[in-house]
Amino acid sequence: MREYKISSKKLHLIYFSVIISMLSVICIGCGSMAASAEEYYLIGMSYFELGKYEEAERWLNRARQSDRTMVASTYNLGRLAFERERYEEAAKHFEGILKKDQDNILALRAAAYTRIKMGDIQTAEKHYSRLLAIVPESADEGYNHALVLYAMGRYSDAESVLDRYHFSLLENKDSLLLFARSQKAQNKVEAIESYTSWLNNNSDYKVRYEYAQILEYHQLYARALEEYRKALADSPAAAVNPAKSDIRFSLARVLLTAESASSLGITELEAAVNEGFADIAAAEELLKIRGLSALNTNNIRNIINNMRRAASEE
Repeated sequence: MREYKISSKKLHLIYFSVIISMLSVICIGCGSMAASAEEYYLIGMSYFELGKYEEAERWLNRARQSDRTMVASTYNLGRLAFERERYEEAAKHFEGILKKDQDNILALRAAAYTRIKMGDIQTAEKHYSRLLAIVPESADEGYNHALVLYAMGRYSDAESVLDRYHFSLLENKDSLLLFARSQKAQNKVEAIESYTSWLNNNSDYKVRYEYAQILEYHQLYARALEEYRKALADSPAAAVNPAKSDIRFSLARVLLTAESASSLGITELEAAVNEGFADIAAAEELLKIRGLSALNTNNIRNIINNMRRAASEE
């Protein structure tokens, strides 16, 4: 079947025609309160689609006076408020629906997302929990719920939620990455396999840096060095979180741990500082590495003293 696309200009003309027609009907006067409310609703939604939010709000508020259009009007008033970044007002509309119908899927989803925008992840989590109780098969809602749980620091719960949709982990890179990060936050060795699966089909220096960190934590130093070097090579010159200097410092830490008598770690540490690494507390932690040679210990202390001098001069 051949597809026909309607231009934005033509679509606006159609909505405008709908508004004119409905206004004409209302002016003539033709029917019951319920019918008028439905007409108000159609006009309000036509204005909504045109991006004329004030007019849409006015007509939808009229429509809300009728039971037949009240829920739909309230929901779309919430959408209007959300589009205008009036999140508290939007949440009031969505949660007002939920007071009368706690299983309204559209209102639950909208309320949860609005609460995230407000920074109220506790309430958002409650909405997503209720939503998944109604539609437990929804991988999308599972991902959103896990995302909120992760933001709350409930990493084990986030991992458990995602694990229910294991089929989605293989198809959705965002779900798989959140799964890996939830495992990494718990320092689970299983995170290594999850990161490997993600990196087999995707590329991101930040993710590779995270992968190297979990490898280092589990003392897989040779692999960690390889991944840190790849992350360093892939990172742009203006990289942040981590910056190139952060990656180079991590390289230095692994070299000093795995090859405590070698000078390679000191060379990387000096390079990291020259590139802008300035975390003195992190540098001091290097002095606690077991088996660190006396020469490397003195070199680290000298580097730390230089970092302190540079900080005081600034």
